Amino acid sequence: MPRSATTRSVALAMFAGGLTALGQAPFGLTLVSLFGLGVGIWTVSEARAWRSAAAFGWAFGFGYFLVCLHWIVEPFLVDPVRHGWMAPFALVLLPGGLALFWGTAGALATRLRPGAARRLGFAAALALAEVARGYVLTGFPWALLGSIWLDTAVAQSARFLGLHGLSALTVMTIACTLALWSALEGPRRSLAAVPLVGVFGALFVYGLPHTAPVPAPSDAPLVRLVQPNAAQDLKWDPEFVQVFYERQLTLSTGEIQADLIVWPETAISQPLGSASSLLEQISRFTQGRPVILGANRWRLDGPANALAVIGPRGEIEALYDKAHLVPFGEYVPLGNVAARLGIRGLAAREGGGFAPGPGPQLLDMGRLGIALPLICYEAIFPQFGRTLSQRADWMVQITNDAWFGRFAGPQQHLAIARFRSIERGLPLIRVANTGVSAMIDARGRVLEALPLNTTGALDAALPSRLSVPPHARWGDTPTVLILIVLFSSLLILRRGSSD
Repeated sequence: MPRSATTRSVALAMFAGGLTALGQAPFGLTLVSLFGLGVGIWTVSEARAWRSAAAFGWAFGFGYFLVCLHWIVEPFLVDPVRHGWMAPFALVLLPGGLALFWGTAGALATRLRPGAARRLGFAAALALAEVARGYVLTGFPWALLGSIWLDTAVAQSARFLGLHGLSALTVMTIACTLALWSALEGPRRSLAAVPLVGVFGALFVYGLPHTAPVPAPSDAPLVRLVQPNAAQDLKWDPEFVQVFYERQLTLSTGEIQADLIVWPETAISQPLGSASSLLEQISRFTQGRPVILGANRWRLDGPANALAVIGPRGEIEALYDKAHLVPFGEYVPLGNVAARLGIRGLAAREGGGFAPGPGPQLLDMGRLGIALPLICYEAIFPQFGRTLSQRADWMVQITNDAWFGRFAGPQQHLAIARFRSIERGLPLIRVANTGVSAMIDARGRVLEALPLNTTGALDAALPSRLSVPPHARWGDTPTVLILIVLFSSLLILRRGSSD
């Protein structure tokens, strides 16, 4: 392929990736995203050599992740004097690194015959790559392709497909449409839309009855969500720490008597081990009602990012230490060496970073039921806590999305959390420092919410859970097996035709 043609294809693939990203929150342009996927799959599958296909696939992914993750510069701008210089590198390196998964998918597709087989093969490899990026190097399954369906009835198919399965079905359907379009001629090419309309029309019809809100029972617990709106650059400023703390106390009182009060991640400045007087004060202000809040605490192996349940006399009734930490945010690989060089995780205020907790766990909240706690970005992992032996009645996510800026990052984080409710059939109490705090039902619907970048409190009844969805039982294993079998079958067919 001439160099000029290669350059044009790289640019087209990158542009297609950018269009595909517009289906994600906060834009939600699903049809634009589907068109971008079609252009990208076509461009990559037209490459003749594996190097070209890898380059086109990487460009496709880079354009996608660059638009989706443009907010990644925000954490480095909280303290621009110390970390600002890293922002441009993060903006390029994270999308570039994640795009390697898509580039690998493009290279693998060249093992198949050009045309329909290669388009289907690239789609299957791309779907497998999306699964892989949720696990490799601790994983980062942010902005999965299936998320473009969130505010449509199609999203309810995640009950049995999961978000990875919905992503796979999306790219495979687009590939089938392209394969038909290239095989047909003239007016018959209109038939190429049959897979697209048929598959997603069927999923829409399936999902439509499941879009109604899940009602809360008459005796449902009333939960108060407290959003202090503490700007990250002021959160730990000595002049503002007490201001934000007192704001949370004020927001936790009022005429409506909640059964549970939830504060966000790292809601108090003192480590739990030395915060007994603070916790007693919180309990007095809330009249002995249980309070869930985030705080740091010291363990023998270092500091932990914890969620604590505070009882009626200020005692800690239950604890959960965050298990899935954010690389370079809450810890730095080879942390001891990095700490000597002055390199620390952005969110770690002391030492070289946080120590991880032992893993997912359930909290027995008495008459309130069994809760699955999630701290910040643990909610982005479909597999997190799925295999616990007992099923939760509800989930609670405390987070500090002030790190993610004031636009796309927090809204994407909310969108991902909503898919966890659909996949698990569980309601989610989501409390974020700067928003969006929300009560989400077991179908992923936001029933009530506090907008981004506002101060306030919200009282909402806790909705009921639904029966166990198929995906909560099976996980993503069926999706992965089907994709592997499909790609292997296409590979075998090629070898058979060449014999």
